[in-house]
Amino acid sequence: MGRILAVDYGKRRVGLAVTDPLQIIASPLTTVGEKEAITYLADYCTKEQVEVIVVGQPRRMSGELSEVEQDIVEFIAKLREKLPAMRIDRFDERFTSKIAAQSLIDSGVKKKKRRDKSLLDSTSASLILQDYLRSIQ
Repeated sequence: MGRILAVDYGKRRVGLAVTDPLQIIASPLTTVGEKEAITYLADYCTKEQVEVIVVGQPRRMSGELSEVEQDIVEFIAKLREKLPAMRIDRFDERFTSKIAAQSLIDSGVKKKKRRDKSLLDSTSASLILQDYLRSIQ
């Protein structure tokens, strides 16, 4: 069984989270720049056994897709070019950034550290991954 890797795509930063090899626990991995994300993911997938990459699908309250969706579709196309055999799933990521921000507050992370958006992005990716894990079990 391989890991599951989640992507919280952003135009500047891409938050990443990953499961353990048994696909039980989702943990923040890192945040990388948008331009480095494909290379980072390809390198990670050669070093670790990854079964599926889950890319967040941002939606508005109405259910329609967010304006960043077109950028995500292009990102996925590049990812498929680099990792043609990799399974890529999409998963609704509504409210993950707000929930991640609140969870950082609730866990006692200081305000100065919470301003670091990379922490928020990787935490958001772990929330996408946790929800995805619940949906497949």
